[in-house]
Amino acid sequence: MSVGTVLRVWFQRTGSEILGWTLIPVGIVLMPLPGPGMIIVVAGVALLSRNYVWAQKLLDPLERRAVEAARYGVATWPRIALGFLGGLWLAVLGVIWWISPEIPEFEILSVGFGPQLPAHGWATALGLWASALAAWGVLGYSVVTWRHPHESE
Repeated sequence: MSVGTVLRVWFQRTGSEILGWTLIPVGIVLMPLPGPGMIIVVAGVALLSRNYVWAQKLLDPLERRAVEAARYGVATWPRIALGFLGGLWLAVLGVIWWISPEIPEFEILSVGFGPQLPAHGWATALGLWASALAAWGVLGYSVVTWRHPHESE
């Protein structure tokens, strides 16, 4: 067997399982932070569904709901425009968090904020930009796959 064949066979079982079990906790950590946490968790479950029945059972309803949501999101041009603007908003927020301007000091439920943005810096900006790219990617894929121009709006 060639080296390429050995690596492909290894990744099909062991590598995909290691990657799947790595993506799930990484996605869970990213859920409350700005970043595509849920997409990463679903990607981990999708990789594990190759080898585990429980992951396949979990993935099937997620896939159905995701397709329903994608079809709903691209059913009309205003929804498509709002999806694009949502991604643009994330990109702009990434620029703001990268620049990290000073903000007024204030308090919410005895938690103080300011003079800097919470979690300011390049890591948060990259997370926001990754979310924007993921949103635009899913939007583009949904338009190409499920948008039917002959349907009435």
